[in-house]
Amino acid sequence: MPQNAMQIVLPPEVEAMVQRQVASGKYTSALEVILAAVKLLEQQEDTYQGRLQDLQQEAQIGWEASLQGKVVDGSTAMAKIRANLRSCHSTSEA
Repeated sequence: MPQNAMQIVLPPEVEAMVQRQVASGKYTSALEVILAAVKLLEQQEDTYQGRLQDLQQEAQIGWEASLQGKVVDGSTAMAKIRANLRSCHSTSEA
């Protein structure tokens, strides 16, 4: 075993899942299953990090709009949305 190798003990249910993946033929070894899982984890973290940055940017835009007085309360916003929907709906039926 390489000097920097990590040894871990998997809980029985995880070990069974890994063995099922190997037995399915999708992977040739337990190490391949673990590497695939780590790769998926990295992809998931990248996705969540990107979404977090998007949300932070949207929050900043909202905050700046509120500081400039460019926001409306929820009831007013919903009334405008409903009015726009009614307007679009009645126009499309005409």
